[in-house]
Amino acid sequence: MALRIGVDIGGTFTDLVALDEATGAVVNAKALSTPSELLDGVLRCAEQAAVDLADCRLMIHGTTIGINALLEGKGARTGVVTTEGFRDVLEIGRGNFLRMYDVLYRRPAPLVERGRCLEVPERLSARGEVLVPLDEGAVRRAARRLAADGVRSVAVIFLFSYRDPRHEQRAAEILAEELPGVALSVSHRLTQEWREYERTTTTVVNAYVLPIVDGYLSTFEQRLAARGFRGQLLITQSNGGACSVGTARVKPVHTIESGPAAGAIGCASLARSLGLERLISFDMGGTTAKCTIIERGMVTTTDEYQVDGRPLRIPVIDIREVSAGGGTIAWIDAGGALALGPRSAGAAPGPVCYGLGGAEPTVTDANVVLGRIDPARFLGGTMPLDAGAAARAVDEALAGPLGLSRDAAAAGVVRLADVTMALAVRSITTARGLDPRDYALVAYGGGGPLHAAAIARELGVPRVVVPPSPSTFSAWGMLATDLRHDLVRTVLEPLERTDAAWAAARYGEMQREIAAILPGQDAPVLHRAVDLRYLGQEHTVTVPVTELGDWPGLRREFDHAHERAYGYAAPDVDVQLLNLRLTLIRPLAPPRLPALDRRRAGAAAFETRKIHSMAAGDALEYRVYQRARLSPGDEVTGPAAIEESGTTTIIDTGDTLSVEDHGCLIINLQPSEAMGGVGGSEHCSP
Repeated sequence: MALRIGVDIGGTFTDLVALDEATGAVVNAKALSTPSELLDGVLRCAEQAAVDLADCRLMIHGTTIGINALLEGKGARTGVVTTEGFRDVLEIGRGNFLRMYDVLYRRPAPLVERGRCLEVPERLSARGEVLVPLDEGAVRRAARRLAADGVRSVAVIFLFSYRDPRHEQRAAEILAEELPGVALSVSHRLTQEWREYERTTTTVVNAYVLPIVDGYLSTFEQRLAARGFRGQLLITQSNGGACSVGTARVKPVHTIESGPAAGAIGCASLARSLGLERLISFDMGGTTAKCTIIERGMVTTTDEYQVDGRPLRIPVIDIREVSAGGGTIAWIDAGGALALGPRSAGAAPGPVCYGLGGAEPTVTDANVVLGRIDPARFLGGTMPLDAGAAARAVDEALAGPLGLSRDAAAAGVVRLADVTMALAVRSITTARGLDPRDYALVAYGGGGPLHAAAIARELGVPRVVVPPSPSTFSAWGMLATDLRHDLVRTVLEPLERTDAAWAAARYGEMQREIAAILPGQDAPVLHRAVDLRYLGQEHTVTVPVTELGDWPGLRREFDHAHERAYGYAAPDVDVQLLNLRLTLIRPLAPPRLPALDRRRAGAAAFETRKIHSMAAGDALEYRVYQRARLSPGDEVTGPAAIEESGTTTIIDTGDTLSVEDHGCLIINLQPSEAMGGVGGSEHCSP
């Protein structure tokens, strides 16, 4: 047997999907995450799925260890060595105000205090000429100061090192000699793009989380080996591709959005299987909800990404994330209004209904109170929930102080979660000129199918897709990832002074650099692009390079792309080539969604129970189906609920659900009469 396993460790649950590569059979498992020892949750899932790690050929793992260390301020004590005169780059930043209308907003404190930002004499020009040689003695003195300060990690960022990295390389050699055992992050190894502040924050974040991620992955590998694992371990990156453990241990900044990226890649694979052109990927887990756009089977990526106000110059799937997961805590603010998040109950202690010590009501508790989650069947009945405890928590913390009934308070929590998540989806659709009515919403994660219909109706999205085993879909998405690396190199050349031979030489250098990171025998898939702008502009437009031989045609393509993006073109103005972009992909065989047999006769059996309808504002009699008993071709009309291990899909009155050939649930929503099908809020107030 040759198994391929995807593992997604989330804030509340750990998910595992095992694929038998010989038969195509898939096994799913889900267990509470174990924050104190994350691998314990993985091993529990492996036991639950009855898989032997010795049979595993390939394991792909998504981790939140890096972003958690960053957001919680629990990274390593870090120092910075930089060009003389530039120690205050972290303090100065861009000078922009990230939240224009939030008078209470304060910039996050720099990850490295000014006293640990040390300068050394050296200087390159913007074109890479040496203006001041590197003072090696100053580097050694800086190393001794940082050693005395007890740093565990050092970031090296020299001005214009992306044009010539030799000063950084020599400084790194000296620091390695003087600081044995201290982690090093060198800017040109992480990003070769211009913009000093962004290069600095990217390198500092990498240094800040490197010892934490390195220690975690080292222990992870050792404990897997002790359980008989002899296969290859890969780590998902923020760009949706996978990399080796060795790469992730030295470049952990590329894994900051590891888990959410895998879910988006799974949606892209699903889109290709179902023949869907445009999807909104919607993942609601235990801690957060995430969404992104899929166009023609491809995820949308960006290299202008921020975590807690800190910009990272790395390729990242363009994901919008909000604090509205199942474990997000509901509370009453100082003004007496119902509020949600950002605090989460996580896996320990978890929602009140888990019975593990949680005391504050969460979104999951509200869903239990409203009957939207059957407490006796949670996780297939393996983890019964305490509905009474959830009801008491809603009464004491919300209903009593607000003067509401229990159901009204719980419905308010669910409604607030729906609106919060709908706003996140709006930010990547209508806020960017995209019409949600042109898309289908793919809902997954433990809470996604519960809330998807309400969110889709709010936005006017006509169709919801729920994939098989949605609560472990991000782990399934890891099985659909490829080995991938992205490289961006700043060149700052007039486009007219470049040609196909010049570009081929530089792309060849970039390809050799990536090939050293992603070795392989098969011919890789290459995607080339350039960042162009009119001379004097600040912003750029990225244009794909389909054929190097048609290099002169880039000018024409850029003019067209600029006109599409900004409404005008300037064919008489000179064009500047800012960056070369190269993506190298080594494909892995994707998992297949098997076609299922249709029902021979009769209809699927169902039960009935009272469930609070968010649309009607009252409890209604819902038909409740077990998903395992549904077959392709079956149709269900709301109000109804589809239960399975890990989640419940809610179908509102008037909506219809059909099961397609691969077992995906397709919900077609009845247009809102109140808003003429565009979506609004009048029709789903609690």
